[in-house]
Amino acid sequence: MNDELSIYLTATSIIDSDHPEIGRFAESVVDGLNDPVEMAVALYYAVRDGIRYDPYCPFYRADHYRASSVLKSGRGYCVSKASVLCAAARACGIPTRLGFADVRNHLSTRQLRQYMGTDLFVYHGFNELFLVGKWVKATPAFNKELCLRHRVLPLEFNGREDSLFHAFNLDSLQFMEYVRYHGVFADVPVSSIVQAWREAYGERVDNWINSFETIGAAPGRDFHEEDILT
Repeated sequence: MNDELSIYLTATSIIDSDHPEIGRFAESVVDGLNDPVEMAVALYYAVRDGIRYDPYCPFYRADHYRASSVLKSGRGYCVSKASVLCAAARACGIPTRLGFADVRNHLSTRQLRQYMGTDLFVYHGFNELFLVGKWVKATPAFNKELCLRHRVLPLEFNGREDSLFHAFNLDSLQFMEYVRYHGVFADVPVSSIVQAWREAYGERVDNWINSFETIGAAPGRDFHEEDILT
């Protein structure tokens, strides 16, 4: 493995691919598989559907994104789920990194739109895995049951082609628009995410943080049960 790729195999305090629980998780998913592409695909689906998408998770400290912690909680939003896939893939010897983009989400819930005050999701996170000699994008954010509820085909991943959000849903309504790319990272850039959120969402960010600090990591919201906007 060349030096350029080695950084994307290295464990960090957030992408803790050397954590025993990450190792056990990865091993259980890829048991019997030897091909890196097949392993990557299996890990993608395990994270996509095994960790519940939750946009109301805390977001302002490194431990909120730590892969082993997110795996244990069983829930996370796009960046924290990407952290788990990144750690699990690295544990299997697959160079993996994180990509970030601002996206405009045209399908949401009434409650989330009110909560955020916009349909712009800043620093949406996805993965890039080095497979068959190239970087391939994967987006494990939305679990299958959530996609079907929003009438969006769940994103499939074959390990050879980029897997990004669909532009339209099953009713031909606009679903996701990529507005700006922020590049790729070997680790979760927590301070950059929080700063970008403050610039985009204003005082709401500190209100969210104060709420989490006051009532903990369970603000009593269930995105899966909210009113869908079309």
